[in-house]
Amino acid sequence: MTITIPDNLADKAKVTEREALIELACRLFDAERISKFEATSLTGLSRIEFEEQLVDRKLPRMRISEEEGLKDIAAALAHAEKLKCLSS
Repeated sequence: MTITIPDNLADKAKVTEREALIELACRLFDAERISKFEATSLTGLSRIEFEEQLVDRKLPRMRISEEEGLKDIAAALAHAEKLKCLSS
């Protein structure tokens, strides 16, 4: 697929072709339309470089499902209880 941004619009937005591609990848990743691997492949950036681009845009570097988040919370609570028992 080829996307053409007219020069006058690119000039107005003060964006280069590369910057537009990175912006597109960041927004598609944020919308959960592509994976981080796909985004880095699209942009040619390393994982760390891509994550820096996300941070610059105040976008999350990772997404976890509600189920994964609840499992993490449950594990943290169980660990806290275990530590509490050990310190008693």
